[in-house]
Amino acid sequence: MSEESKGIDPELIPYLLAADEDEEETDLETSEDTEAETDIPQALAALLESSLLSGPDPQIIAEIIGAQAEAEALSEEERKAQEAERAEHEADLAAAQAEARAQMRKLTADLFARAPEHDFDPSLKRVVELLDILGDPQDTYPMVQVVGTNGKTSTARMIDALLGAFDLRVGRFTSPHLRDVRERVTIQSEPLSETAFLNAWEDIRPYVEMVDAQSGEKGEPKLSFFEILVVLAYAAFADYPVDVAVIEAGMGGKWDATSAANPGVIVITPIDLDHQTWLGHTLEDIAAEKAGAIKPRSIVVCAAQQPQVLQVIQQRCSETDSVLWIENEHFEVVDRQNGVGGQMVSLKTPAGVYQDVFVPLHGKHQAHNALLALVAAEAMMGGKALEPQLVDAGFQAARSPGRLEVLRNSPSIVVDSAHNPAGATALAGALEETFHFDYLVGVYSAMKDKNIEMTLAEMEPTVDQLVITTMSSPRAADMEDLEAIATDVFGADRVRVEENLIDAVDKASELVDAVLDPSLTKGVVIFGSVYLAGEATALLRPDQRIG
Repeated sequence: MSEESKGIDPELIPYLLAADEDEEETDLETSEDTEAETDIPQALAALLESSLLSGPDPQIIAEIIGAQAEAEALSEEERKAQEAERAEHEADLAAAQAEARAQMRKLTADLFARAPEHDFDPSLKRVVELLDILGDPQDTYPMVQVVGTNGKTSTARMIDALLGAFDLRVGRFTSPHLRDVRERVTIQSEPLSETAFLNAWEDIRPYVEMVDAQSGEKGEPKLSFFEILVVLAYAAFADYPVDVAVIEAGMGGKWDATSAANPGVIVITPIDLDHQTWLGHTLEDIAAEKAGAIKPRSIVVCAAQQPQVLQVIQQRCSETDSVLWIENEHFEVVDRQNGVGGQMVSLKTPAGVYQDVFVPLHGKHQAHNALLALVAAEAMMGGKALEPQLVDAGFQAARSPGRLEVLRNSPSIVVDSAHNPAGATALAGALEETFHFDYLVGVYSAMKDKNIEMTLAEMEPTVDQLVITTMSSPRAADMEDLEAIATDVFGADRVRVEENLIDAVDKASELVDAVLDPSLTKGVVIFGSVYLAGEATALLRPDQRIG
Protein backbone atom coordinates (compact mmCIF):
# COMPACT_ATOMS: atom_id res chain seq x y z
CA MET A 1 0.00 0.00 0.00
CA SER A 2 1.48 3.45 -1.02
CA GLU A 3 2.02 6.29 1.45
CA GLU A 4 -0.81 8.23 -0.24
CA SER A 5 -3.27 5.37 0.36
CA LYS A 6 -2.77 5.69 4.13
CA GLY A 7 -4.92 8.84 4.17
CA ILE A 8 -8.71 9.01 3.82
CA ASP A 9 -9.85 8.45 0.30
CA PRO A 10 -12.01 11.49 -0.66
CA GLU A 11 -14.51 9.11 -2.23
CA LEU A 12 -15.15 7.56 1.19
CA ILE A 13 -16.02 10.83 2.94
CA PRO A 14 -19.77 10.72 2.06
CA TYR A 15 -19.99 7.18 3.43
CA LEU A 16 -18.17 8.10 6.64
CA LEU A 17 -20.39 11.16 7.16
CA ALA A 18 -23.45 8.98 6.59
CA ALA A 19 -22.12 6.51 9.15
CA ASP A 20 -21.67 9.36 11.70
CA GLU A 21 -25.24 10.50 11.14
CA ASP A 22 -26.51 6.95 11.61
CA GLU A 23 -24.58 6.73 14.89
CA GLU A 24 -26.16 9.95 16.22
CA GLU A 25 -29.64 8.76 15.27
CA THR A 26 -29.01 5.42 16.96
CA ASP A 27 -28.05 7.18 20.23
CA LEU A 28 -31.39 8.96 20.24
CA GLU A 29 -33.57 5.97 19.40
CA THR A 30 -35.36 3.79 21.93
CA SER A 31 -34.44 0.33 23.17
CA GLU A 32 -36.31 -1.31 20.28
CA ASP A 33 -33.37 -0.36 18.04
CA THR A 34 -30.80 -2.11 20.23
CA GLU A 35 -30.67 -5.09 17.89
CA ALA A 36 -29.61 -2.83 15.02
CA GLU A 37 -26.71 -1.51 17.11
CA THR A 38 -25.33 -5.01 17.63
CA ASP A 39 -25.08 -5.45 13.82
CA ILE A 40 -22.49 -2.69 13.34
CA PRO A 41 -19.52 -5.12 13.00
CA GLN A 42 -21.43 -7.14 10.39
CA ALA A 43 -22.18 -3.92 8.52
CA LEU A 44 -18.52 -3.01 8.67
CA ALA A 45 -17.61 -6.45 7.35
CA ALA A 46 -20.05 -5.97 4.47
CA LEU A 47 -18.47 -2.58 3.81
CA LEU A 48 -15.07 -4.22 3.58
CA GLU A 49 -16.33 -6.93 1.28
CA SER A 50 -17.82 -4.38 -1.10
CA SER A 51 -14.31 -2.88 -1.55
CA LEU A 52 -15.33 0.57 -0.30
CA LEU A 53 -12.08 0.62 1.68
CA SER A 54 -8.69 -0.43 0.49
CA GLY A 55 -9.96 -3.83 -0.59
CA PRO A 56 -11.36 -6.89 1.15
CA ASP A 57 -9.02 -8.57 3.60
CA PRO A 58 -10.36 -11.97 4.74
CA GLN A 59 -8.22 -11.88 7.88
CA ILE A 60 -9.63 -8.54 8.97
CA ILE A 61 -13.16 -9.69 8.29
CA ALA A 62 -12.60 -12.85 10.34
CA GLU A 63 -11.10 -10.89 13.23
CA ILE A 64 -14.04 -8.48 13.30
CA ILE A 65 -16.66 -11.23 13.20
CA GLY A 66 -14.72 -13.32 15.75
CA ALA A 67 -14.38 -10.37 18.14
CA GLN A 68 -18.14 -9.75 17.93
CA ALA A 69 -18.94 -13.41 18.62
CA GLU A 70 -16.51 -13.44 21.56
CA ALA A 71 -18.07 -10.26 22.97
CA GLU A 72 -21.55 -11.72 22.66
CA ALA A 73 -20.46 -14.98 24.31
CA LEU A 74 -18.72 -13.10 27.12
CA SER A 75 -21.79 -10.91 27.64
CA GLU A 76 -24.04 -13.96 27.90
CA GLU A 77 -21.69 -15.57 30.42
CA GLU A 78 -21.56 -12.38 32.43
CA ARG A 79 -25.34 -12.07 32.31
CA LYS A 80 -25.78 -15.60 33.63
CA ALA A 81 -23.20 -14.97 36.34
CA GLN A 82 -24.95 -11.77 37.35
CA GLU A 83 -28.31 -13.54 37.45
CA ALA A 84 -26.87 -16.31 39.59
CA GLU A 85 -25.25 -13.79 41.91
CA ARG A 86 -28.51 -11.84 42.13
CA ALA A 87 -30.51 -14.99 42.91
CA GLU A 88 -28.02 -15.97 45.61
CA HIS A 89 -28.17 -12.48 47.10
CA GLU A 90 -31.97 -12.49 47.13
CA ALA A 91 -32.01 -15.92 48.77
CA ASP A 92 -29.55 -14.76 51.43
CA LEU A 93 -31.61 -11.62 51.98
CA ALA A 94 -34.85 -13.60 52.33
CA ALA A 95 -33.19 -15.97 54.81
CA ALA A 96 -31.81 -13.04 56.82
CA GLN A 97 -35.22 -11.36 56.87
CA ALA A 98 -36.89 -14.58 58.01
CA GLU A 99 -34.31 -14.97 60.76
CA ALA A 100 -34.78 -11.32 61.81
CA ARG A 101 -38.55 -11.79 61.95
CA ALA A 102 -38.15 -14.88 64.10
CA GLN A 103 -35.76 -13.08 66.45
CA MET A 104 -38.11 -10.10 66.55
CA ARG A 105 -41.04 -12.30 67.57
CA LYS A 106 -38.98 -13.83 70.38
CA LEU A 107 -37.75 -10.44 71.58
CA THR A 108 -41.29 -9.02 71.56
CA ALA A 109 -42.51 -11.99 73.61
CA ASP A 110 -39.64 -11.57 76.08
CA LEU A 111 -40.33 -7.85 76.48
CA PHE A 112 -44.06 -8.41 76.92
CA ALA A 113 -43.28 -10.92 79.67
CA ARG A 114 -41.99 -8.02 81.77
CA ALA A 115 -44.26 -5.73 83.77
CA PRO A 116 -46.73 -4.12 81.32
CA GLU A 117 -46.80 -0.40 80.64
CA HIS A 118 -50.00 0.18 82.64
CA ASP A 119 -48.47 -1.38 85.76
CA PHE A 120 -45.74 1.18 86.36
CA ASP A 121 -43.75 1.82 89.53
CA PRO A 122 -43.86 5.54 90.48
CA SER A 123 -40.10 5.99 90.12
CA LEU A 124 -37.71 7.09 87.38
CA LYS A 125 -34.73 5.61 89.21
CA ARG A 126 -34.15 2.58 86.99
CA VAL A 127 -34.61 4.50 83.73
CA VAL A 128 -32.29 7.30 84.88
CA GLU A 129 -29.65 4.74 85.91
CA LEU A 130 -29.83 2.98 82.56
CA LEU A 131 -29.68 6.21 80.57
CA ASP A 132 -26.73 7.38 82.68
CA ILE A 133 -24.80 4.19 81.87
CA LEU A 134 -25.55 4.75 78.17
CA GLY A 135 -24.21 8.30 78.32
CA ASP A 136 -27.59 10.07 78.49
CA PRO A 137 -28.47 9.79 74.79
CA GLN A 138 -31.70 11.72 75.39
CA ASP A 139 -29.66 14.88 75.97
CA THR A 140 -28.07 14.84 72.51
CA TYR A 141 -31.04 16.28 70.61
CA PRO A 142 -33.90 18.72 71.29
CA MET A 143 -37.23 17.19 72.18
CA VAL A 144 -40.98 17.76 72.19
CA GLN A 145 -42.93 15.73 74.75
CA VAL A 146 -46.68 15.18 74.36
CA VAL A 147 -48.71 14.39 77.51
CA GLY A 148 -52.46 14.31 78.19
CA THR A 149 -55.40 11.91 78.08
CA ASN A 150 -56.71 11.91 74.51
CA GLY A 151 -55.17 12.91 71.18
CA LYS A 152 -51.52 12.37 72.09
CA THR A 153 -50.64 9.99 69.26
CA SER A 154 -52.32 12.03 66.52
CA THR A 155 -50.72 15.23 67.81
CA ALA A 156 -47.28 13.62 68.00
CA ARG A 157 -47.64 12.31 64.45
CA MET A 158 -48.58 15.74 63.14
CA ILE A 159 -45.65 17.40 64.92
CA ASP A 160 -43.39 14.79 63.33
CA ALA A 161 -44.84 15.46 59.87
CA LEU A 162 -44.53 19.25 60.24
CA LEU A 163 -40.92 19.18 61.41
CA GLY A 164 -40.08 16.64 58.72
CA ALA A 165 -41.37 19.05 56.06
CA PHE A 166 -38.53 21.38 57.10
CA ASP A 167 -35.97 18.66 56.24
CA LEU A 168 -35.33 17.83 59.87
CA ARG A 169 -34.51 14.23 60.75
CA VAL A 170 -37.22 13.43 63.28
CA GLY A 171 -37.35 10.54 65.72
CA ARG A 172 -40.81 9.71 67.06
CA PHE A 173 -41.86 7.56 70.01
CA THR A 174 -45.55 6.76 70.49
CA SER A 175 -47.60 4.18 72.38
CA PRO A 176 -49.33 1.84 72.34
CA HIS A 177 -48.91 0.23 68.93
CA LEU A 178 -51.64 -1.08 66.65
CA ARG A 179 -49.99 -4.11 65.08
CA ASP A 180 -46.22 -4.20 65.60
CA VAL A 181 -44.10 -2.94 68.47
CA ARG A 182 -41.75 -1.32 65.93
CA GLU A 183 -44.46 1.27 65.20
CA ARG A 184 -43.51 2.92 68.48
CA VAL A 185 -40.02 3.90 67.34
CA THR A 186 -39.77 5.69 64.00
CA ILE A 187 -37.07 7.71 62.29
CA GLN A 188 -38.13 10.04 59.50
CA SER A 189 -41.64 8.57 59.84
CA GLU A 190 -40.43 5.01 59.15
CA PRO A 191 -40.50 2.30 61.84
CA LEU A 192 -37.20 0.68 62.66
CA SER A 193 -36.65 -2.44 60.56
CA GLU A 194 -36.48 -5.78 62.36
CA THR A 195 -32.70 -5.75 62.02
CA ALA A 196 -32.36 -2.16 63.25
CA PHE A 197 -34.65 -2.84 66.20
CA LEU A 198 -32.72 -5.98 67.13
CA ASN A 199 -29.41 -4.10 66.85
CA ALA A 200 -30.76 -1.32 69.05
CA TRP A 201 -31.79 -3.91 71.62
CA GLU A 202 -28.38 -5.60 71.53
CA ASP A 203 -26.73 -2.22 72.12
CA ILE A 204 -28.62 -1.70 75.40
CA ARG A 205 -29.18 -5.32 76.49
CA PRO A 206 -26.02 -5.75 78.62
CA TYR A 207 -26.84 -2.58 80.52
CA VAL A 208 -30.48 -3.56 80.95
CA GLU A 209 -29.27 -6.80 82.53
CA MET A 210 -26.91 -4.82 84.77
CA VAL A 211 -29.67 -2.52 86.06
CA ASP A 212 -32.04 -5.49 86.47
CA ALA A 213 -29.44 -7.28 88.56
CA GLN A 214 -28.90 -4.24 90.77
CA SER A 215 -32.66 -3.85 91.24
CA GLY A 216 -32.97 -7.54 92.12
CA GLU A 217 -30.30 -7.24 94.80
CA LYS A 218 -32.33 -4.45 96.41
CA GLY A 219 -35.60 -6.36 96.13
CA GLU A 220 -36.90 -3.89 93.54
CA PRO A 221 -38.65 -4.71 90.26
CA LYS A 222 -36.84 -5.10 86.96
CA LEU A 223 -37.18 -2.58 84.18
CA SER A 224 -40.65 -2.73 82.66
CA PHE A 225 -41.58 -3.32 79.05
CA PHE A 226 -42.37 0.38 78.58
CA GLU A 227 -39.21 1.61 80.31
CA ILE A 228 -37.02 -0.52 78.04
CA LEU A 229 -38.76 0.71 74.90
CA VAL A 230 -38.30 4.33 75.95
CA VAL A 231 -34.58 3.84 76.56
CA LEU A 232 -34.22 1.89 73.31
CA ALA A 233 -35.86 4.76 71.42
CA TYR A 234 -33.70 7.41 73.06
CA ALA A 235 -30.54 5.44 72.27
CA ALA A 236 -31.59 4.68 68.67
CA PHE A 237 -32.34 8.37 68.03
CA ALA A 238 -28.89 9.35 69.31
CA ASP A 239 -27.16 6.72 67.18
CA TYR A 240 -28.92 7.73 63.96
CA PRO A 241 -28.66 10.70 64.84
CA VAL A 242 -31.92 12.67 64.70
CA ASP A 243 -32.22 16.45 64.66
CA VAL A 244 -35.23 16.44 66.98
CA ALA A 245 -37.36 13.88 68.82
CA VAL A 246 -41.13 13.88 69.32
CA ILE A 247 -42.01 11.79 72.37
CA GLU A 248 -45.48 10.71 73.44
CA ALA A 249 -45.77 9.99 77.16
CA GLY A 250 -47.47 6.84 78.32
CA MET A 251 -50.42 7.07 80.67
CA GLY A 252 -48.76 9.43 83.15
CA GLY A 253 -46.42 12.38 83.28
CA LYS A 254 -44.34 12.98 86.39
CA TRP A 255 -43.41 9.31 86.82
CA ASP A 256 -43.67 8.37 83.15
CA ALA A 257 -40.49 6.81 81.78
CA THR A 258 -40.39 9.36 78.97
CA SER A 259 -39.99 12.10 81.59
CA ALA A 260 -36.43 11.02 82.32
CA ALA A 261 -35.58 13.44 79.50
CA ASN A 262 -35.67 17.25 79.55
CA PRO A 263 -37.82 18.42 76.63
CA GLY A 264 -37.78 22.08 75.75
CA VAL A 265 -41.37 22.01 74.52
CA ILE A 266 -44.21 20.17 76.23
CA VAL A 267 -47.64 19.76 74.64
CA ILE A 268 -50.58 18.98 76.91
CA THR A 269 -53.61 17.55 75.13
CA PRO A 270 -57.05 17.55 76.80
CA ILE A 271 -56.95 15.90 80.25
CA ASP A 272 -59.89 13.84 81.41
CA LEU A 273 -60.73 10.88 83.62
CA ASP A 274 -58.80 7.77 82.58
CA HIS A 275 -56.47 5.24 84.22
CA GLN A 276 -57.88 6.26 87.60
CA THR A 277 -56.48 3.14 89.23
CA TRP A 278 -52.96 4.46 88.69
CA LEU A 279 -53.33 8.24 88.23
CA GLY A 280 -55.97 9.18 90.82
CA HIS A 281 -59.74 9.41 90.94
CA THR A 282 -60.19 13.16 90.47
CA LEU A 283 -59.37 15.48 87.61
CA GLU A 284 -57.08 17.44 89.90
CA ASP A 285 -55.08 14.31 90.79
CA ILE A 286 -54.75 13.26 87.16
CA ALA A 287 -53.82 16.78 86.09
CA ALA A 288 -51.11 16.94 88.77
CA GLU A 289 -49.58 13.69 87.50
CA LYS A 290 -49.68 14.88 83.88
CA ALA A 291 -48.38 18.38 84.67
CA GLY A 292 -45.53 16.83 86.65
CA ALA A 293 -43.82 16.24 83.30
CA ILE A 294 -43.21 20.00 82.93
CA LYS A 295 -39.52 20.75 83.44
CA PRO A 296 -37.95 24.09 84.44
CA ARG A 297 -38.05 26.84 81.82
CA SER A 298 -40.05 24.86 79.29
CA ILE A 299 -42.48 26.13 76.68
CA VAL A 300 -45.86 24.56 77.46
CA VAL A 301 -48.48 24.36 74.69
CA CYS A 302 -51.77 23.59 76.40
CA ALA A 303 -55.07 22.52 74.86
CA ALA A 304 -58.36 23.93 76.16
CA GLN A 305 -58.91 22.36 79.59
CA GLN A 306 -61.55 22.21 82.27
CA PRO A 307 -61.01 25.01 84.84
CA GLN A 308 -59.71 22.78 87.65
CA VAL A 309 -57.23 21.13 85.25
CA LEU A 310 -55.97 24.45 83.89
CA GLN A 311 -55.43 25.74 87.43
CA VAL A 312 -53.12 22.81 88.20
CA ILE A 313 -51.15 23.36 84.97
CA GLN A 314 -50.79 27.08 85.61
CA GLN A 315 -49.49 26.39 89.10
CA ARG A 316 -46.90 23.94 87.77
CA CYS A 317 -45.74 26.40 85.10
CA SER A 318 -45.34 29.06 87.78
CA GLU A 319 -43.26 26.69 89.94
CA THR A 320 -40.98 25.78 87.01
CA ASP A 321 -40.70 29.27 85.49
CA SER A 322 -42.15 27.90 82.25
CA VAL A 323 -43.88 29.79 79.45
CA LEU A 324 -47.54 28.75 79.10
CA TRP A 325 -49.51 29.15 75.87
CA ILE A 326 -53.19 28.28 76.28
CA GLU A 327 -55.66 27.41 73.55
CA ASN A 328 -58.34 30.07 72.95
CA GLU A 329 -56.15 32.59 74.75
CA HIS A 330 -52.90 32.52 72.79
CA PHE A 331 -53.93 30.39 69.80
CA GLU A 332 -57.16 29.05 68.31
CA VAL A 333 -58.94 27.24 65.49
CA VAL A 334 -60.39 30.15 63.52
CA ASP A 335 -62.44 28.11 61.05
CA ARG A 336 -62.89 24.57 59.82
CA GLN A 337 -64.83 22.96 56.97
CA ASN A 338 -65.25 19.29 56.13
CA GLY A 339 -63.57 18.15 52.95
CA VAL A 340 -62.98 14.97 51.01
CA GLY A 341 -60.54 12.88 53.00
CA GLY A 342 -60.21 15.35 55.84
CA GLN A 343 -60.94 18.98 56.63
CA MET A 344 -59.88 22.49 55.71
CA VAL A 345 -58.84 24.59 58.72
CA SER A 346 -57.64 28.09 59.45
CA LEU A 347 -55.38 28.29 62.49
CA LYS A 348 -54.18 31.26 64.53
CA THR A 349 -50.95 30.77 66.47
CA PRO A 350 -48.80 33.07 68.63
CA ALA A 351 -46.73 33.80 65.51
CA GLY A 352 -49.29 34.13 62.73
CA VAL A 353 -52.44 32.98 60.94
CA TYR A 354 -52.50 30.03 58.54
CA GLN A 355 -55.46 30.10 56.17
CA ASP A 356 -57.10 27.13 54.47
CA VAL A 357 -54.75 24.38 55.60
CA PHE A 358 -55.83 20.85 54.64
CA VAL A 359 -55.62 18.29 57.44
CA PRO A 360 -56.19 14.71 56.18
CA LEU A 361 -57.84 13.57 59.42
CA HIS A 362 -61.52 13.58 60.35
CA GLY A 363 -63.25 15.16 63.31
CA LYS A 364 -63.33 18.45 65.19
CA HIS A 365 -60.86 17.08 67.73
CA GLN A 366 -58.28 16.52 65.00
CA ALA A 367 -58.47 20.20 64.01
CA HIS A 368 -57.55 21.08 67.59
CA ASN A 369 -54.80 18.45 67.63
CA ALA A 370 -53.45 20.01 64.43
CA LEU A 371 -53.44 23.40 66.13
CA LEU A 372 -51.41 22.05 69.05
CA ALA A 373 -48.98 20.43 66.62
CA LEU A 374 -48.50 23.65 64.66
CA VAL A 375 -47.84 25.76 67.77
CA ALA A 376 -45.36 23.15 69.01
CA ALA A 377 -43.59 23.16 65.64
CA GLU A 378 -43.36 26.95 65.76
CA ALA A 379 -41.85 26.74 69.25
CA MET A 380 -39.25 24.21 68.06
CA MET A 381 -38.39 26.44 65.07
CA GLY A 382 -37.66 29.48 67.23
CA GLY A 383 -41.17 30.80 67.79
CA LYS A 384 -41.49 32.38 64.36
CA ALA A 385 -44.21 31.97 61.74
CA LEU A 386 -43.53 29.04 59.44
CA GLU A 387 -43.47 28.93 55.63
CA PRO A 388 -47.11 28.24 54.61
CA GLN A 389 -46.16 25.91 51.77
CA LEU A 390 -44.11 23.74 54.14
CA VAL A 391 -46.91 23.74 56.70
CA ASP A 392 -49.29 22.54 53.97
CA ALA A 393 -46.83 19.84 52.95
CA GLY A 394 -46.35 18.73 56.54
CA PHE A 395 -50.04 18.37 57.31
CA GLN A 396 -50.74 16.60 54.02
CA ALA A 397 -48.13 14.00 54.97
CA ALA A 398 -49.68 13.40 58.39
CA ARG A 399 -51.36 10.06 59.06
CA SER A 400 -52.88 8.57 62.21
CA PRO A 401 -53.84 4.91 61.67
CA GLY A 402 -56.65 3.58 63.81
CA ARG A 403 -58.15 7.03 64.32
CA LEU A 404 -61.40 7.39 62.36
CA GLU A 405 -59.80 5.27 59.66
CA VAL A 406 -61.93 3.75 56.90
CA LEU A 407 -60.93 0.11 56.52
CA ARG A 408 -63.50 -1.08 54.00
CA ASN A 409 -66.41 0.02 51.85
CA SER A 410 -69.73 -1.76 51.08
CA PRO A 411 -70.54 -1.52 53.88
CA SER A 412 -68.36 1.27 55.20
CA ILE A 413 -66.29 0.02 58.13
CA VAL A 414 -64.60 2.67 60.26
CA VAL A 415 -62.20 1.96 63.12
CA ASP A 416 -61.31 4.27 65.99
CA SER A 417 -59.24 3.89 69.15
CA ALA A 418 -61.76 5.65 71.42
CA HIS A 419 -61.39 3.91 74.77
CA ASN A 420 -62.77 6.34 77.34
CA PRO A 421 -65.82 8.63 77.66
CA ALA A 422 -64.05 11.70 76.28
CA GLY A 423 -62.78 9.73 73.29
CA ALA A 424 -66.25 8.31 72.69
CA THR A 425 -67.74 11.80 72.74
CA ALA A 426 -65.27 12.94 70.09
CA LEU A 427 -65.91 9.81 68.02
CA ALA A 428 -69.70 10.21 68.10
CA GLY A 429 -69.47 13.81 66.97
CA ALA A 430 -67.01 12.99 64.19
CA LEU A 431 -69.15 10.13 62.88
CA GLU A 432 -72.20 12.34 62.69
CA GLU A 433 -70.35 15.26 61.13
CA THR A 434 -68.18 13.36 58.64
CA PHE A 435 -70.03 10.20 57.62
CA HIS A 436 -73.73 11.05 58.19
CA PHE A 437 -74.69 7.43 58.85
CA ASP A 438 -78.44 6.83 59.01
CA TYR A 439 -77.91 3.34 60.39
CA LEU A 440 -74.79 2.38 62.31
CA VAL A 441 -73.69 -0.86 63.97
CA GLY A 442 -70.92 -0.80 66.54
CA VAL A 443 -68.36 -3.52 67.28
CA TYR A 444 -67.00 -3.04 70.79
CA SER A 445 -64.51 -4.47 73.25
CA ALA A 446 -62.56 -2.86 76.06
CA MET A 447 -59.92 -3.27 78.73
CA LYS A 448 -61.33 -4.23 82.11
CA ASP A 449 -59.92 -1.12 83.84
CA LYS A 450 -61.86 1.27 81.57
CA ASN A 451 -65.09 3.15 82.30
CA ILE A 452 -67.11 0.90 80.02
CA GLU A 453 -70.55 2.13 81.04
CA MET A 454 -69.83 5.83 80.43
CA THR A 455 -68.02 5.11 77.17
CA LEU A 456 -70.99 3.16 75.83
CA ALA A 457 -73.40 5.79 77.11
CA GLU A 458 -71.62 8.40 74.99
CA MET A 459 -72.03 6.22 71.88
CA GLU A 460 -75.57 4.94 72.52
CA PRO A 461 -77.41 7.77 70.70
CA THR A 462 -75.21 7.25 67.62
CA VAL A 463 -75.15 3.44 67.40
CA ASP A 464 -78.30 1.49 66.42
CA GLN A 465 -77.01 -2.01 67.21
CA LEU A 466 -73.98 -3.13 69.21
CA VAL A 467 -71.90 -6.30 68.78
CA ILE A 468 -69.76 -7.24 71.78
CA THR A 469 -66.56 -9.20 71.19
CA THR A 470 -63.24 -10.12 72.79
CA MET A 471 -59.58 -9.17 72.39
CA SER A 472 -56.40 -11.18 72.76
CA SER A 473 -54.99 -8.91 75.48
CA PRO A 474 -54.87 -10.34 79.03
CA ARG A 475 -56.24 -6.98 80.19
CA ALA A 476 -59.42 -7.42 78.13
CA ALA A 477 -62.73 -7.20 79.97
CA ASP A 478 -64.71 -10.38 80.54
CA MET A 479 -67.37 -11.03 77.90
CA GLU A 480 -70.11 -11.55 80.46
CA ASP A 481 -69.30 -8.25 82.14
CA LEU A 482 -69.26 -6.45 78.79
CA GLU A 483 -72.59 -7.95 77.80
CA ALA A 484 -74.20 -7.04 81.10
CA ILE A 485 -73.08 -3.41 80.92
CA ALA A 486 -73.96 -3.09 77.23
CA THR A 487 -77.43 -4.51 77.89
CA ASP A 488 -77.99 -1.95 80.65
CA VAL A 489 -77.03 0.89 78.31
CA PHE A 490 -78.51 -0.26 74.97
CA GLY A 491 -81.23 -2.74 75.98
CA ALA A 492 -81.12 -6.48 75.28
CA ASP A 493 -82.74 -6.17 71.86
CA ARG A 494 -79.87 -3.98 70.55
CA VAL A 495 -76.94 -6.10 71.77
CA ARG A 496 -75.33 -9.11 70.08
CA VAL A 497 -72.39 -11.21 71.30
CA GLU A 498 -69.66 -12.82 69.18
CA GLU A 499 -66.67 -14.63 70.59
CA ASN A 500 -64.08 -13.34 68.12
CA LEU A 501 -63.54 -10.25 66.04
CA ILE A 502 -64.01 -11.79 62.59
CA ASP A 503 -67.42 -13.14 63.59
CA ALA A 504 -68.30 -9.82 65.19
CA VAL A 505 -67.47 -7.93 61.98
CA ASP A 506 -69.46 -10.46 59.95
CA LYS A 507 -72.44 -10.07 62.29
CA ALA A 508 -72.24 -6.28 62.11
CA SER A 509 -72.12 -6.39 58.31
CA GLU A 510 -75.07 -8.78 58.29
CA LEU A 511 -77.10 -6.40 60.47
CA VAL A 512 -76.24 -3.51 58.15
CA ASP A 513 -77.14 -5.49 55.02
CA ALA A 514 -80.49 -6.43 56.56
CA VAL A 515 -81.54 -2.78 56.30
CA LEU A 516 -82.83 -2.74 52.73
CA ASP A 517 -83.75 0.92 52.32
CA PRO A 518 -81.32 2.13 49.61
CA SER A 519 -81.77 5.75 50.63
CA LEU A 520 -80.09 5.15 53.99
CA THR A 521 -76.36 5.57 54.56
CA LYS A 522 -75.18 2.55 56.54
CA GLY A 523 -71.94 1.61 58.23
CA VAL A 524 -70.00 -0.20 60.95
CA VAL A 525 -67.76 1.39 63.58
CA ILE A 526 -65.19 -0.66 65.52
CA PHE A 527 -64.15 1.05 68.76
CA GLY A 528 -63.21 0.61 72.41
CA SER A 529 -59.44 0.04 72.48
CA VAL A 530 -56.24 0.71 70.61
CA TYR A 531 -55.61 -3.04 70.67
CA LEU A 532 -59.02 -3.75 69.15
CA ALA A 533 -58.27 -1.17 66.44
CA GLY A 534 -54.98 -2.93 65.75
CA GLU A 535 -56.63 -6.33 65.45
CA ALA A 536 -59.29 -4.89 63.15
CA THR A 537 -56.66 -3.27 60.95
CA ALA A 538 -54.70 -6.51 60.71
CA LEU A 539 -57.92 -8.38 59.83
CA LEU A 540 -59.33 -5.99 57.24
CA ARG A 541 -56.18 -4.33 55.90
CA PRO A 542 -53.48 -7.00 56.28
CA ASP A 543 -51.23 -5.45 53.62
CA GLN A 544 -51.28 -1.97 55.12
CA ARG A 545 -47.78 -0.82 56.05
CA ILE A 546 -47.11 -0.35 59.74
CA GLY A 547 -46.14 2.99 61.25
